[in-house]
Amino acid sequence: MSSPNTLENVLYEKKGAIAYVTLNRPKVLNALNRRTWEDLRTAFEDARDDAAVRGVILTGAGDKAFIAGADINELARVTAIEAEEASSFGQAVLNLIENLGKPVIAAVNGFALGGGCETAMACTLRIAAEHAKFGQPEVALGIIPGGGGTQRLPRLVGKAGRCS
Repeated sequence: MSSPNTLENVLYEKKGAIAYVTLNRPKVLNALNRRTWEDLRTAFEDARDDAAVRGVILTGAGDKAFIAGADINELARVTAIEAEEASSFGQAVLNLIENLGKPVIAAVNGFALGGGCETAMACTLRIAAEHAKFGQPEVALGIIPGGGGTQRLPRLVGKAGRCS
């Protein structure tokens, strides 16, 4: 397991009682690949285990994207079994964020699509820039959101009621 000092795709710093976690892949709109999920897990485990940290702010580098979803280049090379394993790993990281025991604020500064939208939904609170865009575009391709979005979204916004 990595330490917070060996993170490749995530910047992690603590200022006072706040931990700042920044996905740092702006050239690919902070897309989620396996290494990024691992870095997120490492950062959030450190924040969880550090009694001095009272809350976390999660954001994406640059002003175009919070997280624009899965890294399509990585997805194109995996088998169905590897894709299922990756989805389960991502779900575990999102469960860690959701159940951290400390507030996690998603500072959404652009696209929050697919896994990015699911990551924002796993946070305690979402604050969005005016140009932020949320979505689950994978459903248009017949793909189920892999990070628990089908469960988190109705919990956050409620189920549709009947029209009168």
